[in-house]
Amino acid sequence: MTGAKPEPLRQVISAEQIQKRVKELGRQISDDYQGETIQALAVLENSFMFLADLVRALDVPVICQFIKPKYTRPQKNSTSDIMEIFFSHEPDIRGHHVLLVEGLVHSGVTSEFLMNDLRARGAASVKLVTLLDRQSARRVALQPDYFGFLVDETFLVGYGLGAIEQTNRNLPYLGAG
Repeated sequence: MTGAKPEPLRQVISAEQIQKRVKELGRQISDDYQGETIQALAVLENSFMFLADLVRALDVPVICQFIKPKYTRPQKNSTSDIMEIFFSHEPDIRGHHVLLVEGLVHSGVTSEFLMNDLRARGAASVKLVTLLDRQSARRVALQPDYFGFLVDETFLVGYGLGAIEQTNRNLPYLGAG
């Protein structure tokens, strides 16, 4: 196969910076949930690597589950998206503490929708943790309870975040093209 070589990525956040910050987040979350069990609900795909490292940094019992939001436009002339949520299995969260785990919070629309849905399902509490917070792109008044890094880069890959071709998710750092 012939073709142009992809441009090298510029490292934005190193693997060492990520691991240090994940450990700090783990300590902070463990302190906040001392004596409780957390239900960590990871939003796929961007959060899977962050979730794996984060739960290993927690000193409280944790149950891991996965969800995948899907947007659809039901009618040709419709301007509003409908969001469907696919759970790995239907979570029993009534009365439990839920930690919604995101790789990147951009507009905040998805996170806000998911948090409201989880509250409506009877969660005792719902908090949001994200590795990356792009506040400059926010479309709703949402602030993560815990975040790793504030970013302004338009597109980052690595550490679980992928490109359109779904490549570079395996990089241990975050990079920009």
